[in-house]
Amino acid sequence: MPFRTLEISFPEFAPKGISFVTVKSAALKRRVDLSLYVPPSAPQGPLPLVTLLHGVYGSHWAWLFKGGAHRVLDRLMAEEELPPMMLAMPSDGLWGDGSAYARHAEADYHRWIIEEVPAAATLVDPRVAHASHFIAGLSMGGYGALRLGALHPEKFAAISAHSSCTDIAHMQGFVEETTEQFQLTEEAPMPVIECLKQNASRLPPLRFDCGQEDLLIEHNRTLHHQLGEANIAHVYEEFPGGHTWEYWNEHLADSLRFFGKTLG
Repeated sequence: MPFRTLEISFPEFAPKGISFVTVKSAALKRRVDLSLYVPPSAPQGPLPLVTLLHGVYGSHWAWLFKGGAHRVLDRLMAEEELPPMMLAMPSDGLWGDGSAYARHAEADYHRWIIEEVPAAATLVDPRVAHASHFIAGLSMGGYGALRLGALHPEKFAAISAHSSCTDIAHMQGFVEETTEQFQLTEEAPMPVIECLKQNASRLPPLRFDCGQEDLLIEHNRTLHHQLGEANIAHVYEEFPGGHTWEYWNEHLADSLRFFGKTLG
């Protein structure tokens, strides 16, 4: 087993289809949590895995109990025949106001997402082991999804993001900690555009969106233009709305539809 310890909630006490998981992470050198959702109606056979990354101040429960991610998935399955998927919603590791899903001197939040979250999901439901994997996120989590997806294109069948920071420097408007306090040990670039350019020829399908009243809208527009100048295929969309859970609850459906299209 990839974890020294693994605790899984009992299904009779948790909301239907939801599991709460705590593992002892070698990457983080401590225990860490993630929430999982498997639609109760999912048939036997390969089960695609969607990793959803939360934003600053949040934790593993945010996509479920502020974003209603499981209900969005259920609705799309019922109304639009979206294929069943597992949702994996990890904590970012709970460093400061947000770890940026990056490598710090004291813990590897990057490795936690890329290696350990899929491993934990597979232990809970082995059907995800041989199925497509996707990554998405909001705000800081959008930054993590875009950056980690770009750096590990072989691991994901598609990437999506909402209301994203596009460089770790953009977190300074949200977090208490300074960039220096992160004590980053990343070897890869921190700006999303540099990571996408680095693996431009190997990127899976890519999309991102932002609300027109969002304080991060200009950063997203800039990334869109940079990708166009670099001839990197992508989908960029703007919608009414701001940096809110109402926006993310509505537009998570766009990510899930995008992922569903890759499954044929």
